[in-house]
Amino acid sequence: MMGQKTLLLLSLLGVLEVTLAFGFYHGRSMPGSPYNINRTDHSLQTVVLVATYSFNNQSNDAFLFKPLAIHRAQRQVVKGLRYTIDFEISRTVCRKRDNTNNDLSKCDFQPEGRLHQTLQCHLEVWVIPWIKKSQTQVFECKP
Repeated sequence: MMGQKTLLLLSLLGVLEVTLAFGFYHGRSMPGSPYNINRTDHSLQTVVLVATYSFNNQSNDAFLFKPLAIHRAQRQVVKGLRYTIDFEISRTVCRKRDNTNNDLSKCDFQPEGRLHQTLQCHLEVWVIPWIKKSQTQVFECKP
């Protein structure tokens, strides 16, 4: 009898462990666990745009890049909002020296050819909106 109770308890603990590992309970997101967000989410779009401006400021490229597509985006509520995002940026026809970098929406993408370039980016950033602070933990882009 004692063996069956122990086995049942171990089984329940196993189910709980798997549930916590995946961050879901009864189909709902567990508090503090990452969850997928819609690629059109306004806050997500802002985070990606700010990261792209940061990339442009640090890049030695003569042209500006702008977001092309978001492939995966997650948000996690942990003393603020932690975003994990996989996205693409692509080179535009706007040159950095022309001072048009205030509005990337006015910059068209480079056409296919020698100057066309798209980069795969991974971003992990922690945003604390109520104190207007953000901290980039990982930001890397590669061809």
